[in-house]
Amino acid sequence: MIGAVDCELFLYTPQSLKEKRAIVKSIIMKLRQRLNVSVSETNHQDVWQRCQLTIVAVTSNKVATEKELSRALALIDSTPEIERTVTNFEWF
Repeated sequence: MIGAVDCELFLYTPQSLKEKRAIVKSIIMKLRQRLNVSVSETNHQDVWQRCQLTIVAVTSNKVATEKELSRALALIDSTPEIERTVTNFEWF
């Protein structure tokens, strides 16, 4: 089962694209290191307070995929500098 999540993020603290990229890069690194997911910044690369991440997990069943994606979203939600605004799930 393949599950994908598109989530838009609002970043509170960055005052420049350089600061935004540092925060986004940190989140992407944590997700890749701690969880069995693939992550990419897919939209709003040139806007310093917005970001869209796409997270994909592949497992043998839907329950395991859903659990892995939920852990990824929980890790994003635990980051104090950002707020997750729009989240869309897709299943393949």
